[in-house]
Amino acid sequence: MIYIKNKYDIKMMRKSGELAAKLLKYIEPFVKEGVSTLYLNDLCEEFTKKHGAISAPLNYNGFSKSICTSINNVVCHGIPSEKEILKDGDIINIDVTVKLDGYYGDTSRTYLIGNVSEEAKYLVRRTENAMYRGIKAVKPGKYFYEVGKAIEKYISKFGYSIVRDFVGHGIGKSFHEDPQVLHYYSLRNKIRLQEGMIFTIEPMINMGKSYEVKVSSEDGWTVTTEDGSLSAQFEHTVLVTSKGAEILTKA
Repeated sequence: MIYIKNKYDIKMMRKSGELAAKLLKYIEPFVKEGVSTLYLNDLCEEFTKKHGAISAPLNYNGFSKSICTSINNVVCHGIPSEKEILKDGDIINIDVTVKLDGYYGDTSRTYLIGNVSEEAKYLVRRTENAMYRGIKAVKPGKYFYEVGKAIEKYISKFGYSIVRDFVGHGIGKSFHEDPQVLHYYSLRNKIRLQEGMIFTIEPMINMGKSYEVKVSSEDGWTVTTEDGSLSAQFEHTVLVTSKGAEILTKA
């Protein structure tokens, strides 16, 4: 069931989205060579608590940490660890979700560590551009598949692949709500966009030609590219307005 948000819901979602954006802005200076992903996790947890919110990923379906840290060929759901140290040349996606006064704000971005290869820089820049192409396609009366179509049209010319097993989602008083938001063209997403809908757009783009991924058999969470290629992701929570999309997680 898709929940259309009322004025109060939207007011509260703006607040949670703003806090999620502030959290990513806060952590940015600490994302550098020599730092452990557990340290980043702990800083995010402390910041979130200080602002009267809850780290939504913590204990979500058994997830053991407060944020997701996905490095290089890790597509999503990487688990922070004191043994995982950022190195020169890495790319890392940090995905944060806060729960503030019962409402969720969800956002992520991919950071460059030190001297990153030109190929990796292009992948990261184009992934962010792809997200914004998807956001630009959001207009009431249009279909969800037009979001995926806009992303796919842009990404396909670079020879990259769009992950299909993990998609965007509705969000509000629940972490994950209907509908699913596909980042590639598919008529399965033939649902009309309506004013008051709130959902995430969060394309995961692999440098390789394969969109296939695999989930770790050890921790049941960490998702990696099947071919070992780099993967990047950006994410915003957006509201459908009468004119288009309002980004709720913009810093």
